Amino acid sequence: MRKYILLILALSLSWCAPAQQKIGPGYIIGFYNLENLFDTYHDEGKNDYEYLPDGSNNWTEAKYEKKLHNMATVIRAMADDNGRFHTILGVSEIENRHVLEDLVSQPEIAAANFQIVHYDGPDRRGVDVALLYRPDQFKVLESRSIPFTFDSEIKFEYTPEEQAQFRTRDILMVRGMIEDEMYAFFVCHLPSRLGSKGNDLRSRGGEIIYQTSMELMRQYPGIKIAAMGDMNDNPDDDSMAIYLHGRETLEEVGPEDFYSPFLSMLKAGFGSLAYRGEWNIYDLILVNEALAKGTSGKYKLQPLVKQRKKVFYGRIFQKDFMTQQEGQYKGTPFRTFSNGAFVNGYSDHYPTYILIGKK
Repeated sequence: MRKYILLILALSLSWCAPAQQKIGPGYIIGFYNLENLFDTYHDEGKNDYEYLPDGSNNWTEAKYEKKLHNMATVIRAMADDNGRFHTILGVSEIENRHVLEDLVSQPEIAAANFQIVHYDGPDRRGVDVALLYRPDQFKVLESRSIPFTFDSEIKFEYTPEEQAQFRTRDILMVRGMIEDEMYAFFVCHLPSRLGSKGNDLRSRGGEIIYQTSMELMRQYPGIKIAAMGDMNDNPDDDSMAIYLHGRETLEEVGPEDFYSPFLSMLKAGFGSLAYRGEWNIYDLILVNEALAKGTSGKYKLQPLVKQRKKVFYGRIFQKDFMTQQEGQYKGTPFRTFSNGAFVNGYSDHYPTYILIGKK
């Protein structure tokens, strides 16, 4: 018991909010896992029964409305901190387009006029990814939902029969313009770590993003790319470091690499979620060389956080109201359910974001 108490105490003290410098001009690009944003209706073919009024979570309209309000409150709090709403906000663990329409119409964030890019995916539980964007700042040219395939030289644990039955979230790609510059945004929720498995599957997810990115870069020279999502991996895991070619420093980044700004933050002790007694950063945003370094007079990544004389190019957004203030999970993200009970929290993940500007 004493060992368990010391573990929880260490977890609550192992990460603290960084010093936030005044944010400069530019566009904010972020990601937020909304932790099971389900409506109260059954979607045919989806295993959403626990999120029905008579389901195990007793998911009523009142709880759904509280969940929408809480998600909108976090998005608004980021806007208040930054002096503007996100230009791009990738989201995961959403059931369908309907919940997103309800979310963007919440009074806390309605002024952003967020528009939605979403496709119904094959996930058996019915959770998808999507992109919210401000149409006054980002013009969509194309979008597509990229399925998960096993067409790879990676050696998979699944047999061919198991591969044929496997279902997970598609990867969303949205290409468009910010001012006169072309961008592509990937939003993903890579396969889970359930049972401490899936390393090969997440590696394949990173490979799919990388291969598609290289195709876009050949087709549209100079395109700026950001890959974001709940990767279910840290930035130093194989899926991100090897298969997505994520590099820790700007100096390491070449034309066929991605810069991984949250890698140095992980090593410095930051976290976006806590699991089994330690902090992780699964909520990642990686950018290609064109966006990481830019060219004179063009948009590129800007520093967001200074701590202990170090500069970091990402931010993990954390406020006291988003954090459990008591009990065994004190100091960790304040989630919607705890030990099976609805506690009216926010998400078990903190959102992350980057800033691009012309400095």
